[in-house]
Amino acid sequence: MKTKLDILKVAFPHTIPVFTGFMFLGIAYGILMNSKGYGVGWTALMSLLAFAGSAQYMAITFLTTAFNPIYALLMTLLINARHIFYGLSMLQKYKETGKVKPYLIFGLCDETFSIVCSVKPPKGIDKALFMFYITLLNHLYWILGSALGGILGPIISFNIKGLDFALTALFVVIFIEQWKEKEDHRPAIIGVLCTALCLIIFGKDNFIIPSMASIMAVLTIFRSRYTNMQTMQKGEIE
Repeated sequence: MKTKLDILKVAFPHTIPVFTGFMFLGIAYGILMNSKGYGVGWTALMSLLAFAGSAQYMAITFLTTAFNPIYALLMTLLINARHIFYGLSMLQKYKETGKVKPYLIFGLCDETFSIVCSVKPPKGIDKALFMFYITLLNHLYWILGSALGGILGPIISFNIKGLDFALTALFVVIFIEQWKEKEDHRPAIIGVLCTALCLIIFGKDNFIIPSMASIMAVLTIFRSRYTNMQTMQKGEIE
C-alpha cells in the first residue's frame, strides 16, 4: 500500500490546471476584498470557511451594501444549487470514504467534481485519500490565491474598476466549454431565454432570483417530460 506522501504525489499533477485558475481568481477576489476595507485575514478566513468562489464574489456586495438576509440566503442557495446535483452524483464515490467524508462533502467544488469524476486512482492508491488530497489541494490553492490578493492589494496601486468582471468572464468561459462538450444544447438555450425574459420583465437590479428560479422550474418540467418520453419509447420498442 502506498504511503500518504505517495498518494499526494499522485494526486498533485491532476490539480495543476486548477492551481493556475484559482490563483488568478483568488488574487482578484483578494484585491477586491481589500478595496472594500477587508484585510488579508478576513479574506483568507472567508476562503477557508466558505470556499465558494462565485458566492464569495457575490458576498462582497452583501458586505458593502445594506444587508438583506433573505436576499442573501436566496442568492447563495440559487448560485450553489448545482451542488445538490453534484452531491447526489457523488453518493456512491463517497460511500466508503470513512472519516474524510465530511471534508470531501464540504470541499466539493466545480473543479474538484470534474477531477474526481473523470480520474481514477492508479492501482494500489487508496481511493478515499486520493480524493481527499485533490479536494485539499484545490482548497489550499483558493486560500493561497485569496491571501496573496489581500497582501498585494495595498501594495499594488492601480485602478481596479472592471476587476469584478472576472466572475462574469469565468461564467462565460464555463458556458462556452459546456456548450462545446454537450451535444444537447436545449438546457443552455432555456437558461439564456429565461434570463433574457426576466431581465426585460424585472429589470437589471431584480432579475437574478426570478431568472434562476424560472430556469430551475423549466428544466425540472423539461426533464420530467423527457424522462416520460424515453419511458414511452422504450415501452413501444419492447
